[in-house]
Amino acid sequence: MHYLKMQNINKVPATKQANHVSAKLAQHMISTLLESYRGSTSIRLWDDWMLNDGPQTKCSLVFRQAAVLRELLLKRDMVKLGEAYLSGGIDIDGELEALFDLAPWMQKLHIPLRTQLSLLFNVLRLRGTVEYDEARQKRASQEAHRNSQASISHHYDVSNDFYKLWLDPQMIYSCAYFSDEQQSLADAQSDKLDHICRKLRLQAGQHLLDIGCGWGALVCWAAKHYGVTSHGITLSQQQYEYAQQRIRELGLQDQVTVELRDYRDMPMDIQYDRIVSVGMFEHVGVKNFPVYFGTVKSLLKPGGLFLNHGITNDTGWQKTDLTRFINHYVFPDGELARISDVSRAMEEAGFEVLDVESLRRHYAMTLRHWVRALEQNRESAIAESSEATYRLWRLYMAGSAYYFNQGSINVYQLLTGHAHQALSIPLRRDDIYQH
Repeated sequence: MHYLKMQNINKVPATKQANHVSAKLAQHMISTLLESYRGSTSIRLWDDWMLNDGPQTKCSLVFRQAAVLRELLLKRDMVKLGEAYLSGGIDIDGELEALFDLAPWMQKLHIPLRTQLSLLFNVLRLRGTVEYDEARQKRASQEAHRNSQASISHHYDVSNDFYKLWLDPQMIYSCAYFSDEQQSLADAQSDKLDHICRKLRLQAGQHLLDIGCGWGALVCWAAKHYGVTSHGITLSQQQYEYAQQRIRELGLQDQVTVELRDYRDMPMDIQYDRIVSVGMFEHVGVKNFPVYFGTVKSLLKPGGLFLNHGITNDTGWQKTDLTRFINHYVFPDGELARISDVSRAMEEAGFEVLDVESLRRHYAMTLRHWVRALEQNRESAIAESSEATYRLWRLYMAGSAYYFNQGSINVYQLLTGHAHQALSIPLRRDDIYQH
């Protein structure tokens, strides 16, 4: 990774002596804190001093400023650590996912009171100030409206060309479905689309609604390969425009339509044989589950099937440093729920849960493909967006890969139908896997 030239930070240059003193203080504090650490992350300071540079090292956390280290040690705020990376006060070289191994180790670290006092005294002697991207912070805060078009645009309308650099050719921004670790991302994403269509038991002549259709891959796949009439809705202007172009290129104008529409504004005089939602429900918010699932139920024909594909976690959405960072910079209205809460909300809305499948390992693999592609196209990604945007997506996706692999977040497909109605699916799941 190329190092950034730091600009607009510490505008008044520190003297050589002050830099030397700060470096020595930092070396002493890091050595004290991480004396027993033997993990996969090394620490490097602005004077190239390094700790834990061994064969097990996969990632280097590089502090460019003494002030960043001081703020991190004083406040122990992971949001500030992320902001320092976005602003360039910190660089992360190597496999960024490995950095997240450091967090649980630090949480378990016990520091005697006498050592804490000594560290605090030395921390206060570090010099300098840290500047963050206040405009980005303010914009993220202003756009944190529940399920609004502004909040969706905050994440998805970066640039279609930006996403093209690291997504598969069909522009699918959700978990792929791998047969093994050697399968390409493009093939695994096609398999995911087909897996969903088979679970829904799509047949020619049926009408399919895709809530949060993204760039249109699923509605086009279902129409082309299963002969259904597909309708997709999205709140992203750029996704809408791309999907319209894709429909024309594939000659599917008679079978596929996409519109800019909120699911809550769907006309209630139309019903669909099948409804699907992939990677959208994370934006709904737990308190809005009754409205979301109630709306879907009203739109689903008797005997119809609904498949909800979404990310969950093992604790519910709690206010932590990590969730604050995600809501502030990535998904302004994002919330995760436990799978038990999701299934209960679906049942309370009048659905019967017919099939549940976890794709957790598949999402970790998907994210690693995305991170590698993004890093390989670093210069183009920055040209299409900005340095901070490139860093944000790299950090967000690598961290997500870590937590999917670790198991605290998951992704589930829940296939449901109306409760207390005759089922229109086979007795066994064999048909899903028969090609």
